[in-house]
Amino acid sequence: MNQSKELIKDKIIALDADEMEQLIATVLRGMGFRARVSPKGPDRGIDVFASPDGLGLQEPRIKVEVKHRSGTIGAQILRSFIGALRPGDKGIFVSTGGFTREARYEADRANIPLTLVDIDILAELVVDYYEEFSLEGKALIPLIRIYWPAE
Repeated sequence: MNQSKELIKDKIIALDADEMEQLIATVLRGMGFRARVSPKGPDRGIDVFASPDGLGLQEPRIKVEVKHRSGTIGAQILRSFIGALRPGDKGIFVSTGGFTREARYEADRANIPLTLVDIDILAELVVDYYEEFSLEGKALIPLIRIYWPAE
């Protein structure tokens, strides 16, 4: 299983920034939310938006920042994202490069619920919700189910 998880992580890392945002929206849809990628341009730190109704009228309103790069995310970038969240929002910060210890501390003490998602957690989410992905989502990370004989 470890080798397959590493191969999935390699597929995720090979995505470009736009595909990565699409992957995050796909995972959220797989979880039962209506999700959309923000239009290109100034997005005030929100790359993907999701909610039960897709309009943000029903909670939770999930706002996602996606950083698809090798470097870790520090506390300052995380504080800026937290500043864009409002009461009733839930935040998800995705960083394929991971997070510094200080950034994790900022997330823990944030007044608005915030989840940090690194490459390991993202690979788990892809596996957990893959069956619910659309065809377009499956095209981003093509996987084949392998059955192993029971002992």
